[in-house]
Amino acid sequence: MVFMLPETMTAIACTAFGGPEVLAPTRIAVPRPGPGEVLIKVATAGVNRPDVIQRQGNYPPPPGAPDTLGLEVAGHIAALGAGVKGHAVGEAVCALVAGGGYAEYCLAPAPQVLPVPTSLSMVEAAALPETFFTVWSNLFDRARLEKGETLLVHGGTSGIGTTAIMLSHAFGVRVFTTAGSEDKCQVCRTLGADLAINYRTTDFVEAVKTATDGKGVDVILDMVGGDYTDRNIKCLTVEGRLVQIAFLKSSRVEVNLLPMMLKRLTLTGSTLRGRDIAFKGAIAAALKRHVWPLIEAGRVRPVIDSTYPLALAAEAHRRIDGGAHIGKIILTVTP
Repeated sequence: MVFMLPETMTAIACTAFGGPEVLAPTRIAVPRPGPGEVLIKVATAGVNRPDVIQRQGNYPPPPGAPDTLGLEVAGHIAALGAGVKGHAVGEAVCALVAGGGYAEYCLAPAPQVLPVPTSLSMVEAAALPETFFTVWSNLFDRARLEKGETLLVHGGTSGIGTTAIMLSHAFGVRVFTTAGSEDKCQVCRTLGADLAINYRTTDFVEAVKTATDGKGVDVILDMVGGDYTDRNIKCLTVEGRLVQIAFLKSSRVEVNLLPMMLKRLTLTGSTLRGRDIAFKGAIAAALKRHVWPLIEAGRVRPVIDSTYPLALAAEAHRRIDGGAHIGKIILTVTP
């Protein structure tokens, strides 16, 4: 496969900060890969909550990253930068990037590039990097989640939530989750959740205590924050770990820390976008070793909510803003 690189390409620009209507197609220069980079001809790109926050003006890209939205892509390698080994032009890949995914071409550091599993389509492949990197790093590295433990995942039908349920279930973890409707709870059960709690009708703290005979869960993955923080602490067992990865409510909370001391809890959290290439490359290597075989075997498969053409990125953002989606929203860029 040979690629003749054009001088310009279509990308989605934020014409201002605000609602989905600020997103519009534009023409920009096609980037060229520097040392250690690959240029991907994008077939599909994932839409994620951080894209929304950046669109609103509350999440600037890290230094050196493109202003264009998009943190994950799938496609074919169109060009290699100096020193890149282990990849070839024409290879079908997916990649985690710090920006630039909503475009016809996207640069990616070579260590963050993974082969597209043969069992997946390009649409499904674009749903892998952002959520799988995040879940692996936070649950299996930071929280040290192990087989036989119990996990509570908030937002079970989000991209992060569906991934956390499937991966944890595949590794022998007992999974609890919260979701906003009975239909969404049923989806979570189908994905492997042992207990799905409708947070609109049920107090998840009481449900967790009942399901664990008052013991509590070992690990909680939370993207809500606000008043959930104190409630999460009540849900944790002795030596439990609370991992914060986002704040749909608020990052400012007031909690009673005495239970943390008495139960020897760990309250931690992380962001991924600003971490260095070596850190992200180590996650990619772990995913390829531990998770890609599960995908190839059909035991784990990303959940796709909907797809939109690149030019309709604003409609994709309206979908994620509405909160009714289940799984990932994907932009289709090239046939």
